[in-house]
Amino acid sequence: MSTPHDLFNSLKSFDLGNGQRGQLYSLPALEVAGLGPISRLPVSIRIVLESVLRNVDGKKVSEANVRELAAWTPNAARTAEIPFVVARIVLQDFTGVPLLVDLAAMRSAVAKLGKNPKIIEPLVPVDLVVDHSVQVDFAGDPAAMQKNLDLEFSRNRERYQFLKWGMQAFDTFKVVPPGIGIVHQVNLEYLAKGVLTASAIGGAGQVHYPDTLVGTDSHTTMINGIGIVGWGVGGIEAEAGMLGQPVYFLTPDVVGVHLTGTLNEGVTATDLALTITQLLRKTKVVGKFVEFFGPGAVALPVVDRATIANMAPEYGATMGFFPIDEECVNYLRATGRSDKDCRAYENYYREQGLWGIPQAGSIDYSQVVELDLSTVKPSVAGPKRPQDRIELGNLRREFFQAVQRPVTENGFGKSRQAFGTSVKVQTASGKKATIGTGSVLIAAITSCTNTSNPSVMLAAGLLAKKAVEKGLKVNPAVKASLAPGSRVVTDYLKKTGLQPYLNKLRFNTVGYGCTTCIGNSGPLDPAIEEAVTKNDLVTASVLSGNRNFEARVHQNIKSNFLMSPPLVVAFAIAGRVDIDFSCEPLGDDKDGNPVYLADLWPTLAEIREAMQSALKPEVFRKLYKDFAAQNPKWNEIPSSVGNVYEWDRQSTYIQEPPFFTDFSMEPGAIRGISGARALGIFGDSVTTDHISPAGAIKKASPAGKYLLENQVTFEDFNSYGSRRGNDRVMTRGTFANVRIKNLVLGGEEGGNTLGPDGSKMSIYDASMAYQAEGTPLIVLAGQEYGTGSSRDWAAKGTNLLGVKVVVAQSFERIHRSNLVGMGVLPLQFKEGTTAQTLGLDGTETYDVVGLDASLRPQQDLSLRITRRSGAVEVVPVTCRIDTPIEIDYYQHGGILPYVLRQLIAAA
Repeated sequence: MSTPHDLFNSLKSFDLGNGQRGQLYSLPALEVAGLGPISRLPVSIRIVLESVLRNVDGKKVSEANVRELAAWTPNAARTAEIPFVVARIVLQDFTGVPLLVDLAAMRSAVAKLGKNPKIIEPLVPVDLVVDHSVQVDFAGDPAAMQKNLDLEFSRNRERYQFLKWGMQAFDTFKVVPPGIGIVHQVNLEYLAKGVLTASAIGGAGQVHYPDTLVGTDSHTTMINGIGIVGWGVGGIEAEAGMLGQPVYFLTPDVVGVHLTGTLNEGVTATDLALTITQLLRKTKVVGKFVEFFGPGAVALPVVDRATIANMAPEYGATMGFFPIDEECVNYLRATGRSDKDCRAYENYYREQGLWGIPQAGSIDYSQVVELDLSTVKPSVAGPKRPQDRIELGNLRREFFQAVQRPVTENGFGKSRQAFGTSVKVQTASGKKATIGTGSVLIAAITSCTNTSNPSVMLAAGLLAKKAVEKGLKVNPAVKASLAPGSRVVTDYLKKTGLQPYLNKLRFNTVGYGCTTCIGNSGPLDPAIEEAVTKNDLVTASVLSGNRNFEARVHQNIKSNFLMSPPLVVAFAIAGRVDIDFSCEPLGDDKDGNPVYLADLWPTLAEIREAMQSALKPEVFRKLYKDFAAQNPKWNEIPSSVGNVYEWDRQSTYIQEPPFFTDFSMEPGAIRGISGARALGIFGDSVTTDHISPAGAIKKASPAGKYLLENQVTFEDFNSYGSRRGNDRVMTRGTFANVRIKNLVLGGEEGGNTLGPDGSKMSIYDASMAYQAEGTPLIVLAGQEYGTGSSRDWAAKGTNLLGVKVVVAQSFERIHRSNLVGMGVLPLQFKEGTTAQTLGLDGTETYDVVGLDASLRPQQDLSLRITRRSGAVEVVPVTCRIDTPIEIDYYQHGGILPYVLRQLIAAA
């Protein structure tokens, strides 16, 4: 770092706990200097304030920024923009590969201008964890993991070669190879340090500061469980952060969640996370920080806190933050961090007045929400959204009603007679099964949300043990899988002797990665898939994941339920979700006696006994070193060399994107949009999965046709997620989800629309036709547009389809930011106005009026609608460019051209 400043006399020394002293930027010193009651600010705000204070340079971060944030009040208008400089960045490979493609493209653009390509270089440590590529092609087989790993490497060889090029081309870019774990669990167990240090220039000693980060995955918030400030951003925003730009965001409200009481016997951390998700969605915390406090929070172990923090995107918050206390330092020690680092960590936070979870009345929050943990009941969530919690005893009735509800009300639009439909099938392995409405076809213990928590993983193993001992088996129609978030899980399941019981129920380990949680569930048995599609059955998946949006888990499984790992095992045995576990048996034991869930559920004492084997520092140290030895296939991948990537024009995985084609140093002007046509009109809760799917590529889709034209066989299509380094595939895949409903076609499912000539065609083909005519495009949508994963291709693809503006009733935080970052204008309808109240059908033309060089954040603009009849209606809308820096990004055509122009100008 540069020579440290001493603004507000804030540069202080403190005891490191090892006989030495370090330096820090003191938050209590700000209160002494008269900047306000700093000690009453939410802990999360104070940690951001430390970064703002430490990084004051008079250019990107000013003294005024410190004063503004120090003066945070609970319920002020949120107009101040915070320049937050993070300590590090984490990536997963689905978002990390396209990010690296962009960096490589920026280097190519710099080289073409005759400048030094090395000016494009991450300025903070960047860790990429390869976890999104493994698919469950094989399951229920002792060799499943090795088979899936072999397939992963054969499918992704090009991508992995490209990552290896990145490792040698960029100085601060590191990769955790495939087969090690899921990014957020690896971050929690290994990458996170709690406190970082930088050597000051001029021999001033080491300055210590909090570990903070952003990640290119929305569930980066899992790290909030250990008191580390961090959240998910789009890849384009992360790239800017790497290249020296602060992460800009509006000063947030902070909602305090006061936890009291304790969880009852039989209630899991998953049940608590689903309850909080439902509660906070109703509280409307989108774009806000959530901070947990009170005696209930103190009593929760870090692994339970991490499960709750992980699901912050599902409840809509920027963060789900737990402050730092004894539990945090105990977890760091238990996971192999050194005693020296742990002492420095504790002393740092004590010195800053940040030690301990606050109690009621000690912090000023924007709003306080109460939750008594003793009121939490065993629950699942679904069938289409993670916030739709259902108490376990009500699932049968709720599913029965969901099947009959209209599709527009999150139902399936079937008649009551659908429950009588069943089909007999014979699987490829010769097993016979009967499937029908409510049949469980996928049961997956998956996702960092739960696999990072030994209590629920061991509960699953204990339930499996009791089930096997009673002679129960998993229903033959079920594809069961276990995908641990790290190799540590495998270690303790083996040491406790529970893995063999899971194996007997076909929950064999299939790989170390996200798998089913992100849609990499692999194929169903052909006979089962044919029966489902031919009879249009409403079947189910059950998974210990965090997302269950339509067509995410599997394109042909319509209902998907989130739940704890032990419940996943229970539903796999029962084979159906239309069951009431309180009074119906899962099956019969060896003697023909009915077995109920209560007969199998492990006690808290049994779980605690098994937990003795779970957190051993020496195991973490052993499994988080020498990654290459744990996965020799990574060593076999060759790497190209050089600072500028040599693009292979024949590759179907990695292509130079068109974002810097004809790049010049002069930005464009902000001007109005006229004569736009609607590419799509969508309803509520359109997710980034709908906009930019991650799963399988259909043969007949525009992306599938492109791959076939480029001599890629259907068997080698891989997934959309794995091909995010190729804009040709991703643009064709935008709005190509089989479940997206376009109201231009009356709500018809599939990625189609009306073209310029009025005929039905794919959204991609319509876009190309409109662009050929020079017609700008618009997308209109309902509430929560862009909810879900922090998927930058949902914005990149929108841009490349020629969409200039998206008008919605409301936006999810990351996607709105990503749209601006790609030069797409987000506009928001006023309350009470929707595409439906306006009677829009896609035949109109649209003008955005009032858009010019004087544009201000959140300014009101006008949307002029000209109907086919010639009638004109002018509708007021709010410009959702929220901050001054975003105005600059928009003028420059996006964040990347803005940053590139800055770097070249400074070189």
